[in-house]
Amino acid sequence: MQLARIIGRATSTVKHRSLSGAKLLIAQTVSVDRKLEGDPLLVVDRLGAGHGDLVLITSDGLGLRQLLNDDNSPARWWTLGIVDHAEIA
Repeated sequence: MQLARIIGRATSTVKHRSLSGAKLLIAQTVSVDRKLEGDPLLVVDRLGAGHGDLVLITSDGLGLRQLLNDDNSPARWWTLGIVDHAEIA
C-alpha cells in the first residue's frame, strides 16, 4: 500500500471488458512530507476519489480482480481508501 495524490482522470474509448464502467484516475505517490514522487499510475476507483484527494492505493492484483469480478483483468492499481487525516510521528 502506498499514499498517493489524485492528479487527474483517464478516459478510454476502448478498454478491457473488466474495466467497463470503472472510473480510472491518475495518481502519483507522495513522500513522507507529501511531495509528489515517482511516475504517475493509472488506478481503478470505486470510492469516489477526485482531483487533489489523498488516497491509499494498492497493487493487490487478487483483490482488484475480485473487486472487478474478472480473473483476467489487466488492471493493477486501485484505491483502497480516501485519507481524511494523517500524521507522521
